[in-house]
Amino acid sequence: MLKNNLSELMGRKKIKITELHRLTGLGRPTLTKIYYEKTNYISFDTIEKLCKALECNTQELLEYIPD
Repeated sequence: MLKNNLSELMGRKKIKITELHRLTGLGRPTLTKIYYEKTNYISFDTIEKLCKALECNTQELLEYIPD
């Protein structure tokens, strides 16, 4: 299972969805779905924008948890 750590990363960096929207250009509904883990798909482009804006790598954003 893959777990996204967006809410945790945003909390550590004290960034709100509005600020992340401004930094990435991603839609607020998209960011909200990812934040609340309400999506099953995140494109490579979205992952790249999130990592750039949050100054993190993919391993910090997405975590593999064995079943």
